[in-house]
Amino acid sequence: MKTVCKRLLILVILTGGIFIADLSADPPSEPPPLPEGGHGGGNNQPPAGAPIDGGLGILFVLGFAFAGIKGYKSRREGMENR
Repeated sequence: MKTVCKRLLILVILTGGIFIADLSADPPSEPPPLPEGGHGGGNNQPPAGAPIDGGLGILFVLGFAFAGIKGYKSRREGMENR
């Protein structure tokens, strides 16, 4: 029971740190104004930067799945050795 509480505490701390880091990020900048001629005036540049939100979510899900599988296998091997 003690190890479960420790793992849960670590999970809460890490998750809280991720959310705090996300809240302190800079807001997205405004796109540049369109040139006089409207769209296609030759000066249109896409906004700089790339969104990393979806990629980070996928990495977290894969990491948790990997950790769960490793924990399950470790626990199963521990039960077989008894």
